[in-house]
Amino acid sequence: MIRSVLLITTIFLHICCLNAQQFSMEAVTAYPFPSVLTSASTGSGIAWALNEQGKRNVYVAAGPDFTPRKVTGYTLDDGQEISSLSISSDGKWVVYTRGGDHGGKESSNPVNAAHLPIPPKTEIWSVPFAGGTAKVLSEGDYPAISPRGDSVAFIRNGQIWIAAIDGATPARNLVAVKGSCHSITWAPDGSGLAFANNRNDHSYIGVYRNAATSLQWMAPGFSKDFSPRWSPDGKQIAFIRIPGTGGATDSLLARKHQPWSIWTADAVSGEGKLLWKAPTTLPGSIPTTDGGTNLNWPAVNRIVFLSYHDGWPHLYSIAPGGGTPLLLTPGNFMVEHIETTADGKWVVFSANTGAAPTDIDRRHIARVPVDKAAMEILTSGDGIETYPVVTGDGHTIAALTATAQQPLLPAVMPFQKGTPRVIGKTLLPAGFPEAQMVTPKPVTFKAPDGTLVHAQLFEPKDKAAKHPAIVYIHGGPQRQMLLGWHYMDYYANGYAVNQYLASQGFIVLSVNYRLGIGYGYEFNKPPHAGIIGAAEYQDIKAAGEWLAAQPQVDATKIGVYGGSYGGFLTAHALGRDSKLFAAGVDIHGVHNRSQFLPPPTANPAPDVDTALKVSWLSSPVAYVDTWTSPVLLIHADDDRNVEFNQTIDLFRRLEDKGVPFEYLAIPDDTHHWMKYSNALKVDEATAAFLIRYLK
Repeated sequence: MIRSVLLITTIFLHICCLNAQQFSMEAVTAYPFPSVLTSASTGSGIAWALNEQGKRNVYVAAGPDFTPRKVTGYTLDDGQEISSLSISSDGKWVVYTRGGDHGGKESSNPVNAAHLPIPPKTEIWSVPFAGGTAKVLSEGDYPAISPRGDSVAFIRNGQIWIAAIDGATPARNLVAVKGSCHSITWAPDGSGLAFANNRNDHSYIGVYRNAATSLQWMAPGFSKDFSPRWSPDGKQIAFIRIPGTGGATDSLLARKHQPWSIWTADAVSGEGKLLWKAPTTLPGSIPTTDGGTNLNWPAVNRIVFLSYHDGWPHLYSIAPGGGTPLLLTPGNFMVEHIETTADGKWVVFSANTGAAPTDIDRRHIARVPVDKAAMEILTSGDGIETYPVVTGDGHTIAALTATAQQPLLPAVMPFQKGTPRVIGKTLLPAGFPEAQMVTPKPVTFKAPDGTLVHAQLFEPKDKAAKHPAIVYIHGGPQRQMLLGWHYMDYYANGYAVNQYLASQGFIVLSVNYRLGIGYGYEFNKPPHAGIIGAAEYQDIKAAGEWLAAQPQVDATKIGVYGGSYGGFLTAHALGRDSKLFAAGVDIHGVHNRSQFLPPPTANPAPDVDTALKVSWLSSPVAYVDTWTSPVLLIHADDDRNVEFNQTIDLFRRLEDKGVPFEYLAIPDDTHHWMKYSNALKVDEATAAFLIRYLK
């Protein structure tokens, strides 16, 4: 039994690279990664955050040339992310949060991946758009710039604070109420702000005017209200309502409709009314794709939202007086990354549709008027275009774009059909191996129950008769891997590792298993999946068997790896099918699903005993007795998405059963490898383990 701490040596990795005459892991993961692209409500200014090997900074650009400029000067790989980026309405200031981990629970809690004796704080910063000194405004998170451009409201310890945007005066507490506040949004004229106030089993929408005026609660009830949105004239507020916590104990195993509705309320009196209630069907449940309901009130006469009730995540608009919602984006595709234009006339978004059937595994930019079902796909081809925003002058769409070889970079195009012009090409490091990468191919196969599964195949350039192979399993599980570099940092890293493995002679199959997005409601929310049956594992086993049947694959050398939910399914593969999967890397996976069931109560669910059995059999720890393949376990102990104990538990079970394993523990980092050096260590360990056992 192998029970050693994994030691990865530079010599071993260099030997691997020389043998393949290809690039190193460090070279392929050194790409810059842009995020939180935003635009000002006037003019042509845009801004984005850029992670360059862990050194995160704010970049800006303005028309007509849109030349990128770095306006902050952070120089360390210290694990401090940049989020909540915005530009003041006059285009003079850029405001952002520095710190925290906004991809998981406890998002505002500081991250100390650099092991500092005194941990850093999560703070609100501002910097002039034209360039100058960045200033800390206060400890806090989720900043919202006033439309007047002079102040910033934000959340600090669950309450609302405010600070001068130039840092000239100290921050002060604006609202201190029961519960915790979030989702600050300013009135269009800056005369007040709306917010959501969570009180555990219920929540309210509140409106603050000034220190001398009492808070106004919008149609308070026994529900959970969130996502406040002002009407353009500032007279009303729309919000989402779902049931409060409570009610009779229900089945733990049955799929149930999750009700939700849209309400509007008078911003002064607080009197409210139901505007629209989602159909009481499974697809009519509250959407869980990017942005949730994506509620917006862009024009006085139209409210826009996203719903899954026709089987796909689509945009709808409705009149504030009520009526039947208008489907804006009909078709068998999903929409995400949704933004409205400053003039309130258009919605821009990305969608997995286009002229080619393979566009279901891409993203293209589209637009639609807020009051007419006249959608236009604005981009086409083999690229990936995501996160569109429109400049305040209405002339330009900025987006983040990628190809199979080029990682995500900012680009601009006119507000019409065309080809985005990449404006950040010079941000790629000189040694980035773009020309040496392969183009993944789309493949499909069927699981044993007949489910059609999409995947991307990475084939090495060498012409060996037989290749070892790898099944890559993304996390989420509400994600979709694409025919090119991914638009989320965690999965861009997975794409880079797949490219590296292909350069080392592996055939890699990246699987979009059920529970993922992009293929409709029944694929996204299937029966008997997850904690109630893990039916999605069928897709992973089918992927391994598909590889084994390929003439260019050595069927005795098929491995598997993945992170998060991908780690969960990797552990399933190794525990249930060690004869098929010869080795694997399980990165911060969930291993015991029964821990997620509600605790026992005086009135237990009618199927609690069955649920305990099903959740156990849905867990990898149930299959340790048949687990024989070697595994590398990786986890960071400040993980806010998957408890570190999930891997400790599996570690001890494997140890007791004599299963061969190795391990790599990362102190103080999170689920998302906030330090680049930690991400690189994990990637190198993953590749070295698979190479050692399969090559």
